[in-house]
Amino acid sequence: MKRFGIFVISVIIFGVLQTVYAQTDGIDMDLVVSDEEKIMLFGGFAIAIIAIFLFLARDIILRKKTSYDKEELDSKKDKTYEKYHSDWGDDYEEIGKRKNTKEDEEFRNAASNDELPNYYEILGVSRDATQEKIKNKFRELAKKTHPDKTKEDSEEEMVELNRAYEVLSDEERREKYDKYLKVD
Repeated sequence: MKRFGIFVISVIIFGVLQTVYAQTDGIDMDLVVSDEEKIMLFGGFAIAIIAIFLFLARDIILRKKTSYDKEELDSKKDKTYEKYHSDWGDDYEEIGKRKNTKEDEEFRNAASNDELPNYYEILGVSRDATQEKIKNKFRELAKKTHPDKTKEDSEEEMVELNRAYEVLSDEERREKYDKYLKVD
């Protein structure tokens, strides 16, 4: 191992001495660059700098603009507040990762288009009904409208009942629903 270390050190010293001797050899080599070559070099460097800038800024350039971007809101000034206090924070999507369900998208579209059905009317309960009351009313209506019981084509009614119960029985979903439900 010592011999190998001595060998490596001697090769390095030999290389340094060769380099020093070659530089002091007295050969006069001046680099001459014409104006056209300078322009080409400058142009090449400028293109390289612009390409690096575009590469680093690609996320900002390619980002989709939303209606939120066009508005002047106070929450834009404090991004951390918005991140942790947004109503739809659990719906945040990273580029390339799809986390939202089809139901969530339909709910958002219906809420934005004022087409959100009144699930309280569908179940026949008041807005301040308890979870127990909602559950009992759903079971009662499900027994009456279930296609196996009625022998009729009541599948659409049952789907509507199920959707209403899913939203109103979950406290988080009910809170979001109440926030966006417009009662006439």
